[in-house]
Amino acid sequence: MLSTKPAPAPPAPPTPRSLPKAAPAFALLGTVQATLIFTLAALAVPLPRIGAELRLDRADLILLSAAYGLTFAGLLLFGGRLTDRYGGRRTLTTGLLVFGVASALAPLAAGYGTLLAARFTQGLGAALVAPAAMGVLRALYPAPAAYSKAMSTWGGLAVLGATAGNLLSGVISAAASWRWTFAVPVTVTAAALLLAPRLLPDTAPERNRGRTTRGLDLPGALLATTGITLASYGLVLTDAHPWDSPAVLLPLLVGLTLLAGFARLERRAPDPLLPPAFLRDRRRGVGLAAVALTASGTAGVFVLLSLGLQEGRDWSALRTSGAFVPFAVALLLAGRAAGPLIRRYGAGRATAAGLGTGAVGLGLLAATGLDPATPYAYGLLPGLLLLPAGAAVSFAGASVLATEGVPPEDGGLAGGVLNTAMELGPTVVFAAVLTLGTDTASLAATALGFAALAATAARTK
Repeated sequence: MLSTKPAPAPPAPPTPRSLPKAAPAFALLGTVQATLIFTLAALAVPLPRIGAELRLDRADLILLSAAYGLTFAGLLLFGGRLTDRYGGRRTLTTGLLVFGVASALAPLAAGYGTLLAARFTQGLGAALVAPAAMGVLRALYPAPAAYSKAMSTWGGLAVLGATAGNLLSGVISAAASWRWTFAVPVTVTAAALLLAPRLLPDTAPERNRGRTTRGLDLPGALLATTGITLASYGLVLTDAHPWDSPAVLLPLLVGLTLLAGFARLERRAPDPLLPPAFLRDRRRGVGLAAVALTASGTAGVFVLLSLGLQEGRDWSALRTSGAFVPFAVALLLAGRAAGPLIRRYGAGRATAAGLGTGAVGLGLLAATGLDPATPYAYGLLPGLLLLPAGAAVSFAGASVLATEGVPPEDGGLAGGVLNTAMELGPTVVFAAVLTLGTDTASLAATALGFAALAATAARTK
């Protein structure tokens, strides 16, 4: 006999009163986000030591350095869709489990294959965690003004994580071994898994509204993931092979073809992975471009100077990390000033000011800083102060531009797109400027890109 009892009503969506206190939750999410980028940058300084220990050639080192970013960038859009479908906290904890297990296995690797697999798997977990963290952040700050204020701080976490990765990896590898750098993501992951149920709201759509809001668009996810990964892989190999070599052209052309197919599919899909209208907003477009270019500039400086100081000046890994201490200080100070600047002058003008300041810093490094005979104090230091000061403000303003006006149900999508720009920007721009032939020309070209985009951002309200 069928029961006549009415079905229980689904739980009401969380209200600001029912949510956990936002400050501890934001601190947890911010630490996780910074750790994802820390892990991306953590092998840059000790890479020569890893190559010597595992007897790797240059091509192996390039792939090892890029492996994390390839799966991270390739799966971010799908991670954003999973967040919007299943909820931020659920996707976050799943991604943290994958990321944490891979981070624990990486330092135990006895050979290249195991370490490479661990780095690929770390990127897979990170691709779930990054958009999920932003999805939870959107639920923590439902009011648009509060969300914009939170994003002005969130935007600087990526470059802060990258700076910490360069600083601490050199210190750790000099004091013990490069393998101990993985202790940072393992520790943070364990703490986050323990604290997430206590601090973060459960934002699963099917529980809050009694229905599933999004399809998964598996064909679109397959095309986007494969296309981004193959195209990025082809661009990464331009560091070791010429542009017209099969090693570069084959993955690059196949990847671009798949991405063209993805764009065509999304225009007619009933529930697209990346709705075309999402990218048509001018403010969002400027914000995403600024995120990509700022990430490119800072990543390029880290790579070029880390290699230049160790190979050109014969500096140790510890001394190389120490050279970036002023960079970190300027970054922290500018990051604290970014929020008030955005609230007073607007996100567009703040982004323009940050890009302009960064352009000057890159220009100074291109003009004087890369010659081994140039003293650190007046060759490297001015650029290493101006670039992070501009990058912190640019990241903060651009993050606001890219996410303002996004409805709560698209929080994961916004996180996936923003982080994709952050990950793909360095790969695309760095590969393009490498064709100029010299490190100085690469930095100068990036500085011109900063200046041109600053002019566009200044006209964005």
